[in-house]
Amino acid sequence: MSVADVALTPIQRGLGFSFAHYSVKSILVFLRISDSTTMPMLILDSDSIADLKLKIQTVCNEFRVTRQRLVFCGRELARNASRARDYGVTDNSVLHLVLKKLCDPLLVTVVTACGKAFDFHVDRRRDVGYLKKRISKEGNKGFLDVDDQEIFFRGEKLDDNRVLGGICKDGNSVIHLLLKKTVKDFLLEPLLLNPAVKLPQAIEDMIGRTVDGLNKGNPPVRSAEGTGGTYLMQDSTGLSYVSVFKPMDEEPMAVNNPQQLPFSSDGQGLKRGTRVGEGAIREVAAYLLDHPKSGPRSQVKGFAGVPPTAMVRSFHKVYNNPKGVSSCCTKDAKVGSLQMFMKNDGSCEDIGPGSFPVEQVHKISVFDIRMANADRHAGNILTGKGEDSRTVLIPIDHGYCLPENFEDCTFEWLYWPQAKVPFSEDTLDYIDSLDAEQDIALLQLNGWDVPEAVARTLRISTMLLKKGVERNLTPYQIGSMMCRETVNKDSAIEEIVREAHNSVLPASSEATFLEAVSMAMERRLDELIK
Repeated sequence: MSVADVALTPIQRGLGFSFAHYSVKSILVFLRISDSTTMPMLILDSDSIADLKLKIQTVCNEFRVTRQRLVFCGRELARNASRARDYGVTDNSVLHLVLKKLCDPLLVTVVTACGKAFDFHVDRRRDVGYLKKRISKEGNKGFLDVDDQEIFFRGEKLDDNRVLGGICKDGNSVIHLLLKKTVKDFLLEPLLLNPAVKLPQAIEDMIGRTVDGLNKGNPPVRSAEGTGGTYLMQDSTGLSYVSVFKPMDEEPMAVNNPQQLPFSSDGQGLKRGTRVGEGAIREVAAYLLDHPKSGPRSQVKGFAGVPPTAMVRSFHKVYNNPKGVSSCCTKDAKVGSLQMFMKNDGSCEDIGPGSFPVEQVHKISVFDIRMANADRHAGNILTGKGEDSRTVLIPIDHGYCLPENFEDCTFEWLYWPQAKVPFSEDTLDYIDSLDAEQDIALLQLNGWDVPEAVARTLRISTMLLKKGVERNLTPYQIGSMMCRETVNKDSAIEEIVREAHNSVLPASSEATFLEAVSMAMERRLDELIK
């Protein structure tokens, strides 16, 4: 294997490093894994993102390809087939590596004050608070209530929000159990931007169950997944999750992002056409626009099955606050989205798509096309079982839908065989019922002052979906028009928008521009079916 095929290994010499000789067609980059760890790597000028991830895995076997998310200059390198240089990666570029955590069971031995020892198998991603509830549940063994427990490890008293995997770094460990009394301090309440809008019963119940869990002293559990701050909210038993909270100020590249991603100086999000701090609004918008087949939302489940989501205000000491907080007060509360936690069997990353029902893939494809989703990958589609025991797909993580442009539209399902199957009559009827103007009005009614660029995206994507099915196009054919083949090659929809721009006067109305888009789109679609 040549030196250009693997990452360089730094050899410490005094205060510096020396590197092996590399060819002129190679690029020296630096991989930042944390604030204190930066690793030099040698890659080829022609390497794709997939090649780069494979080289990282070759050097650090625990950094499996499926765990890696790379960020450069505030943009995720999400297109595996594109070259690193297409994203502007050059000599001495610094790439940020965010890793998805793996589920790894941990054996924890609890030793009581009287010397009795008990073993617990727990997920190392769980925290001390969860372990206390497991201990309390073993009431027949004389264990203490949660409020009367105090946990020590190697002489250090552990807070409830400490993650077990970070404490027991050397593998299976022994902890000690003593007495204590706990103090509760939290806030969680719905944030109604329009008091005239009543929350659906499902959301009221979700918020109520989340508050019950906090009242019982069950703290939020920070998830190790994703690029932003995500907190799993527990129910009153502390053994199940009821909701997921995503604060605006902890989104990727936001001021309090816990994943140490660089701060966005211009407000641009990880995906082009999105803004830092607007992910929560888009999460709620995705739920609102996932209409049931019967029309505007009058029931829990929409066509695509987006989980119930609402804007809330919440305070808890577990949330990431580098500057610290003194008490539970309004000024310290965070605003973000609260989404119902959906029981699942894993994500589509865990299994091949061959077993997915066609209608389940189609419902997500309709939703993604309409919402111009810029972040649909297999990891944010959960799998579960319906009442008939058939596989159900559950779409989550919609903070990058409804962007201001189509540059980063990404649909994982394009590569699934179901995407090349024509839509059913039921799905065609649903698509026919969609109305972009009514959707924009609904978002405004719920308090979102929809930016004109976002409204335009929704109008154009809905237009493409409707015109595409009129010509009997499949999800694959329509979706392919919205996604770039490479980073620097415009998609068909981008070319259509540019053609419309060039055909109208600068002062033309939005209606005139959309008419030009419609004409250009019909020409492109007619060429496609010839």
